[in-house]
Amino acid sequence: MPRRIFPDWRHWTPPDATALFLFVCLHINNFMVMPGLKSWLAVATAISLCLGSSTEDTKLLKENCPLSDVLFPVLPCGNFKLEEATINDMQAAMNNGTLTSVQLVGCYVLRTFQTDLYINSLLQYNPDALSIAAQMDAERAAAKIRGPLHGIPFTVKDNIATKDQLETTAGSRALLGSIVPRDAHVVAKLREAGAVLFGKATLSEWADMRSNNYSEGYSARGGQCRSAYNLTVNPGGSSSGSAVGVAANAIAFSLGTETDGSVINPAMRNNIVGFKPTVGLTSRAGVIPESEHQDTVGTFGRTVRDAVYALDAIYGIDQRDEYTLAQEGKTPKAGYASYLTTKAALKDAVFGIPWNSFWRYADPEQVRQLTALIKLIEDAGATIINGTEITDYERIVSPYGWDWDYGTNRGYPNESEYTVVKVDFYNNIKTYLSELENTNIRSLEDIVQFNFDNDDTEGGRPWPHGHPAFYSGQDGFLASLATKGIKDETYYQALNFTHSSTRNGIDDALTYKDKKISGLLVPPDVAQAPQIAAQAGYPMITLPAGIHSVSGMGIGLGIMQTAYGEPELVMWGSAIEDLQKSTNTPYKRSLPQWRDCLKKNIPVYTVDEGSG
Repeated sequence: MPRRIFPDWRHWTPPDATALFLFVCLHINNFMVMPGLKSWLAVATAISLCLGSSTEDTKLLKENCPLSDVLFPVLPCGNFKLEEATINDMQAAMNNGTLTSVQLVGCYVLRTFQTDLYINSLLQYNPDALSIAAQMDAERAAAKIRGPLHGIPFTVKDNIATKDQLETTAGSRALLGSIVPRDAHVVAKLREAGAVLFGKATLSEWADMRSNNYSEGYSARGGQCRSAYNLTVNPGGSSSGSAVGVAANAIAFSLGTETDGSVINPAMRNNIVGFKPTVGLTSRAGVIPESEHQDTVGTFGRTVRDAVYALDAIYGIDQRDEYTLAQEGKTPKAGYASYLTTKAALKDAVFGIPWNSFWRYADPEQVRQLTALIKLIEDAGATIINGTEITDYERIVSPYGWDWDYGTNRGYPNESEYTVVKVDFYNNIKTYLSELENTNIRSLEDIVQFNFDNDDTEGGRPWPHGHPAFYSGQDGFLASLATKGIKDETYYQALNFTHSSTRNGIDDALTYKDKKISGLLVPPDVAQAPQIAAQAGYPMITLPAGIHSVSGMGIGLGIMQTAYGEPELVMWGSAIEDLQKSTNTPYKRSLPQWRDCLKKNIPVYTVDEGSG
């Protein structure tokens, strides 16, 4: 490799995020111990990339795309092993002096440089991250430790407001330069907990509201997010970058949002834990909205414990979100982490299998892997009951896959989730925009016009007149616009139907012989399962449970519960995870394979992943 002469940066102050990245890369020896040759090649690749180098060796690496242990190894962070490190591992290292929060941020910076050219999970780096980390290190040195998230770096989806140097845009250039009035409530809570905001994660633009046929994980501002498991296959959305970054060991944990599947789906596809809480358990204040009746802020972690630590930090009552008032008296005083347990607890568990409601739509490989895992759970002492169906599933569960306008498509718009969401979005987005400063975007009409005026990048019109990633243009926005936000009789009928039918359906399925069972085990890749939970506003968790042999994408095992049933999800999710980790089962989290890392596809493919 040609020798590069580095400039003298000793008296230079980085003016922005890009320069800060360069600064950290150049000073990597301050917080990294150089490992062996293969890792050194990866370090050299990362450094040359961040310096804009195009040396022949780097070019060769990119062209040949060698094994992931050459191009994508997770490098040691000094004497600390960063790969698959849990939050407890990080805390132990910081407490014993092996690691500092500043070092941890720096190591995630390097990991981002190493991977983000390929997966694009990070939309914007926080230039304040190192100074926040330094403050947390100073507090630790003074014996002030705020809790399990003290000094831990995290990202948030780019529809969650931060009152700092970061933008909040939902991936759209329409909101560039706008100024939010305050941190989103969940961000403020994480700052109080001592967590370090690393940056904003990429997402499907406007959290998938703008289009009904689009490239998942794409936004005009952020570009295409791609999964480290397979870079040419749908990474899952709309919280794409949040899940991808955690899965690729590029961040410790992350926040996403879900209206219908946008936490569960990307978590499942990227082989990590996704925790979607009851609507109203986590405040939506400061979150760019979609529907007040279904929006919720959820968490991503590589383990159940990590996802639960994040949930413990963000849930609670917030006067700016009236839906959070309903949780009074329904949440644990000691927090949800107090419900974490081990596989020994499974002897007391009783799980239901809603086979006809969801399982019959799963591909054969999924069924084989998940039923093998369920047999392992049964062998650990749990009772498994097949046929605990969602009441009236023949009417409310689409047999054709995820379809949020299923009611309308069978002739009943007054039974359609989309009837509600279209109206809610028109009104909710206007309320959100009204608080912004430094922007002329004040309504859905303004957003639609912006996209029309910038067809080449924003894809206002359907392909081929707009952008290929937005194949249907902005048909979702136009459908919402047509409602003018009017809550007519059809709207209220649809709201009542979707809420009552799904809530009754799940609650009935959770009752067997007049006794409540521990949860419903479902395949979350059958998108109708998280869809029914979303319409109900009920919580759900997905656990890594293997990968598809054809695509390399994750397979998940979901657990559904009733409103405020998070303690059950924590208890049984952690028990199953402990069982997975203490056995030699292949049906658990595995590291990314970086398939097709040389290809860049917009849009990415949505494929039938089953192997038959």
